[in-house]
Amino acid sequence: MSSPGFERRPVPSNLMLPTAILAGGLATRLRPLTEKVPKALLTVAGEPFIFHQLRLLRDNGVGLVVLCLGFLGEQVEEAVGNGSDFGLEVRYSYDGPTLRGTAGALDQALPLLPQDSPFFVLYGDSYLPTAFEPVGHYFVDSGKLALMTVFKNDSLYDTSNVVFADGKILKYDKKQRTEAMQHIDYGLGAFRHAAFAAGPPAGATQWDLADLYQTLLAQNQLAAYEIHERFYEIGSHQGLQELDALLAKH
Repeated sequence: MSSPGFERRPVPSNLMLPTAILAGGLATRLRPLTEKVPKALLTVAGEPFIFHQLRLLRDNGVGLVVLCLGFLGEQVEEAVGNGSDFGLEVRYSYDGPTLRGTAGALDQALPLLPQDSPFFVLYGDSYLPTAFEPVGHYFVDSGKLALMTVFKNDSLYDTSNVVFADGKILKYDKKQRTEAMQHIDYGLGAFRHAAFAAGPPAGATQWDLADLYQTLLAQNQLAAYEIHERFYEIGSHQGLQELDALLAKH
C-alpha cells in the first residue's frame, strides 16, 4: 500500500537513486522517550517510525538504503535487518565513539553507496509525503554537486531559513534568519559523491550538512527544487503526536 499524501508515480529503473538516512542523533528534545530507545524506533501509529519511513522510500522506487546510525543504533539494525521485509536492501554505517556531524556521517557512509550514482539524503525524523522521482530527474539534469528541496513555509511548521526566488536559493542560514526567508529546507537532499571531496573545514571536529550546503551554495553548486506538499517530523513531541494521528488514519 502506498504511503498517504502523495500519488505514487512510476520510477524508471535508471533513476532508483539510493538513499542515505541520517539517524544518528541523540534526540535530546524527545527525552525521556529517547533515553533508552533511539528516535527511529519510537512508536508511530502502532509501529516503529523507521518502518513507515522505509515503506515511504520503497513506494518512491528506492531500492538501496544506507542508515547512518549512532546512539543506540544497534537497536535499529536489529529491528530492520537487511531490509527484505520492506522490499529494500539496507546497509549500516556507524558514527563510532565520536559524533561526526550530519555531513561527517554521510562522508563516512560513502563507501556503502554506489560510486557511480548520485543519492538522496533525508533526516531520520522526517516523513516526506512527496514524489521523489521528479526531484531526482531535476538534480541529474542540473549537473550540480547537490540539491536542496525547499518548501514555502512562512515559519508555519518551523522557522524558515531559505530565501528562494526564480528557482534559485539566494540565501540559506539556520542561525541568522531574516524576514526575507519564507522557505525552509524541506529535508530531502540529493548529492554526488564529489560534493564531499574537500572534506570538513580545517580543525573541525564535526561537519554539519548545513555548513556543506552553504559552501556549495557559495560555489554555485547547489540546485533547488520547490516542494508543495508539507513535511512531517518526529523531532518534537508535537510533531510526533501530529504524525501519529495522521498515519493512524491509514
